[in-house]
Amino acid sequence: MNKIVEDRSWEKIVGKYNHPQLGKSIWQICNSLIPYMFMWFVMYQSLRYPYWVTLLLSLPACGFLIRLFIIFHDCGHGSFFRSRKANYVVGAFLGMLAFTPFNKWHEQHREHHATSGNLDKRGVGDVWTYTVEEYLRLTKWKQFLYRAFRNPFGMFTFGPVFVVLVQNRITRKDMSRKEKLNVYFTNISLCFMAVGISLLIGVKAYLLIQIPVILISHCMGLWLFYVQHQFDEVSWERSTKWDYKTAAIEGSSYLKLPAVFQWFTGNIGFHHVHHLSPKIPNYNLARCHAENELFRSVKPLVLFSTFKTLKLGLWDEARRQMVSFAMAKRHLKNALVV
Repeated sequence: MNKIVEDRSWEKIVGKYNHPQLGKSIWQICNSLIPYMFMWFVMYQSLRYPYWVTLLLSLPACGFLIRLFIIFHDCGHGSFFRSRKANYVVGAFLGMLAFTPFNKWHEQHREHHATSGNLDKRGVGDVWTYTVEEYLRLTKWKQFLYRAFRNPFGMFTFGPVFVVLVQNRITRKDMSRKEKLNVYFTNISLCFMAVGISLLIGVKAYLLIQIPVILISHCMGLWLFYVQHQFDEVSWERSTKWDYKTAAIEGSSYLKLPAVFQWFTGNIGFHHVHHLSPKIPNYNLARCHAENELFRSVKPLVLFSTFKTLKLGLWDEARRQMVSFAMAKRHLKNALVV
């Protein structure tokens, strides 16, 4: 049996950080939700000036919304409060602010945690990734579609629009009744929220504020999600060799961000720690990483290097690394020459 599978000592290590603290959780809601609401007020007041002022103000508003989404994310893992009901109520409310249905998103996200880094179980809650061999077997048309999907411009412009207007708004046949009802409830609640705010400030003002905030924040969220599992030294395995610990630590990035960005993203850059134990509330992730030898060998991914990851599009099983389309083509050409 794989030695890593046998060694379960890490469970005791991370287990010390699995306990939410009510005071910290409430304070985190206050220092995220209140500033977010205040930014809405400031953006509304700024509409009397040139619109670029409002767009600039949308950036910190997006930061607070991302922070609220991290709380929503923690609530889905049951890590933000001890109470299951509190996690659901707070999570569902914050999900509405982020235009994201609680049950549907978290069902997919739980499957993502259970299958992350497993080449035989791709496709749920992750960025779809072909191996080099799979890509070469595709028709020219399907190769074109895949490259268009992986293109950074399309992914981070059309991607947020698709997520907000389509993916988060519709149900599927394989969804449970509870998930479907939650999608319907979220959609209806969003309609009431939009109407209510529009009655207060006007439809035009609502749209001029809501559209940039929700789309830019989703763009930032997609970027974060992308770099968490799409980097050159990421680990992928077939089911026969896959194990949870390796998939968590080597298949998830340690995104080392400047302090202000780390705060706005709720420590989600410590994604390797989060995947090892989703029950750790976001405010304990950095401490868990810093205090334990288990994470000393994890190589950080710095902000500048994340832009290089955007070129990666395929998993090379032979070389055990993510490669760009150009690299895959070059490797294939060299192999044919040999």
